[in-house]
Amino acid sequence: MIIINKGIQLAVVALIAMMLHGCTTIEPEKPIIVNGYAGYAEKITLPKGCKINIALIDFNTPGAIIAQKNFDIARVPVPFKFSLPAGLISRGVDYGVVAMITYQGNAIFQTYDKFRVINNGQFTTQVLMKRVK
Repeated sequence: MIIINKGIQLAVVALIAMMLHGCTTIEPEKPIIVNGYAGYAEKITLPKGCKINIALIDFNTPGAIIAQKNFDIARVPVPFKFSLPAGLISRGVDYGVVAMITYQGNAIFQTYDKFRVINNGQFTTQVLMKRVK
């Protein structure tokens, strides 16, 4: 057995403690999740073959789509969920959700109001579309 004097033992323990202190675990940022439903108030059945486009956009920058989903639908309300890396979101941006239902390539329902999310503390929204005239 090797006998090490107390001064060396103390120095080794201090060195190991300093090395372990540098080994901190970095938790990844939790994603930003925005979800809700998109629908309309009219008592109208959708024709077969309708599609919906739901997008998370930056209201301050025309044409800036942050995330988007497109899929076939048969009825409303349509649930949606966006999961975004936290680093993609900026504090000063006016984010919102918009939606549009199309039939044979023509819009039949769409949003006209702003459904703001994220920077107003809201992460769930009900998007109300109106009939396109």
